[in-house]
This record gives sequence, structure tokens and C-alpha cells, in this order.
Amino acid sequence: MSEEELAEFETDVLAGFVLARASAGLVDSTIRNDTNHLELIRDWFGRPLWEMKPADADVYFGKVLRDAKPSTRTGRAGALAVFFHFLELRHKVELHNLTGRVVECPLDEMNRPRASVEPQLRIPPSEAEIEELFAGWREELVTCRKFGPAARNYAVARLAADVGLRINEARMLDLDDVRWELGRSASSTSGTERDPGGVGRSRGWCR
Repeated sequence: MSEEELAEFETDVLAGFVLARASAGLVDSTIRNDTNHLELIRDWFGRPLWEMKPADADVYFGKVLRDAKPSTRTGRAGALAVFFHFLELRHKVELHNLTGRVVECPLDEMNRPRASVEPQLRIPPSEAEIEELFAGWREELVTCRKFGPAARNYAVARLAADVGLRINEARMLDLDDVRWELGRSASSTSGTERDPGGVGRSRGWCR
């Protein structure tokens, strides 16, 4: 193959990879993140990725990304491994016929970046700790320099803790959405609705 034909084939392979990941149900942001990782590796390598060997991966992950965050290293390695899995499933024979190369992932058990071994558990605070937080926060409202923004932040945090509102839902609330007559013990839900009085304005509601 000429260099131009090889470049076109490489582009077609990457496009097929994107389409296959979309067919698997991955969201656009995840697919875009994987392709960005692959493009960065490709820019460093300077040749089609299917030519990478374990020694090349050793240099890239052992030297180029030596000081990168663990999440960056594992994310880039994961994207590379998935791409080679795609090549082996879809283009192994074709690539061998065109280039004479046998597709094999350059990452193995020896050089594959590992995620942090420290546990990443998120333990939610107890009810007593939450009440202690908001009690101290209420006291600070009395002496804060700007009461309005501070009270707003307190109300949003309290809604998130007690009602379970998402940030996007909380930011669309206004005073007309509060149902005072239902009292503190009323069940609470949240949703969005189209405000007929405004053009394209979405409102949140809470009861």
C-alpha cells in the first residue's frame, strides 16, 4: 500500500472503532475520551498504532507518562487495549494481508499500568455528622458578610441533603416552587416543567 492509501485505511479503521463503540451503547463523551487518548499516543508514536510493540509501550508508559496521574496512565492504557482488541476482532486478517503484520496488543501483564491499589471507598457521613455540619453553618449565617449568597448556598445544600435534588434541578427552583402548605413532613419529589409564561424557560418544582 502507498502511504496515502495506508493513511486512508487508518482513518477508516478509527471511524469503524468509533461506530462500534457507539453501537455498544457508550455515550459520546466516553468515545471521545478514548479517541483523544489514541490520538495522543499516535502523535507520539508517529506511525499507525498497530505497529506498536511491547518495547514501544514500555517507553511510552514508563518514560513519557512516568509522572502523569495514575488515572491518566490507566485511562490511556485502557483505550489502547480496547482499540487493539477491536483490531484483532475486525481487522487481524486484513492487516496481515496488507502489511504482513500480526496484530498483537503491546500491553501485557508485565507493562500494563495498574490503577492505584489504595481503596477508593466513599463512606457517606452519618446523620449526626450532617446535622452538626448544618448547625454550624446556620450559626455562621448570622455573622456572614453577604447574607444573600450564604443563605442561598445553605438552602441548596439542605435541599440536596434532605430532598435529594440534583444540582441542575436545584438551580431551576424559585420561591413559587416551594409548597409551604404541605409542611415539613410532606413527601418530596422533584421534576422539571415548561413554563408557559416564558419562552423556552424551564422551571423546577418541589412538593
